[in-house]
Amino acid sequence: MDGSTALPNPHPAVVFKPVSTGGVLLHTETEIYFGLNEVGVVVWQCLAPECSNLEELCERLQATYPEVAAETIRTDARELLASLEEKKLVVREV
Repeated sequence: MDGSTALPNPHPAVVFKPVSTGGVLLHTETEIYFGLNEVGVVVWQCLAPECSNLEELCERLQATYPEVAAETIRTDARELLASLEEKKLVVREV
């Protein structure tokens, strides 16, 4: 996924619930639970249509967490997005 790649959308069957340590996702069809830390919550909230691509998402994260290196943000965001896709918690527009 390069910086211009469109971000996925939350799967319509996924429910997000904020908790004190971050958030929880529940896929209501597959019953998959997925925990998010506070950074993961920011990523979830920035999924399409909020942010259009990885570059925009990383810019938002960098503004929120200026003490973190840009490359670390990019790597971690890619890994989280890959996990969300693998578990089918997000979908890509076709």
